[in-house]
Amino acid sequence: MLNALEIVTTVIVGLMVGVEFSVAFVMNRIFDALPDDNDQLARSHGGRMLGAVMPVWYIGSVALVAVWAVADWHHHRTGLVVTAGALLILSVIMSLLLLVPINNQGKTWTPENRPADWKEQMNRWDRFHYVRVAVIIAAFTLLVTALA
Repeated sequence: MLNALEIVTTVIVGLMVGVEFSVAFVMNRIFDALPDDNDQLARSHGGRMLGAVMPVWYIGSVALVAVWAVADWHHHRTGLVVTAGALLILSVIMSLLLLVPINNQGKTWTPENRPADWKEQMNRWDRFHYVRVAVIIAAFTLLVTALA
């Protein structure tokens, strides 16, 4: 049973890393290349869609890692799992304090109501997101290492 938990947790966190990496290094590049107002429209739609899914994914990942750490408490690799959990908690805190406030504004923007500095705000979101991606990649790496 523990083995299944470890694998499921690692896969779920790995998929989350893949989605967030794709947003940072693929989707936003595609959006930036779109003509006219389509960049802003795509980001607003992405903010609404992923803004609904990612909180569950992040909190679910933290919960799975916590269960793994408790279930495997006396094993030598528990430190890796606990550290991964701490990094995932950090990513949630970063999301709530830095990324969600920008996303909550951006997902309501249209070409008619967006602020003049909307690109600067999206660039700030991107910079925070790059750091968050690095944090969750580190957490995922620790989970994979704990499995090995």
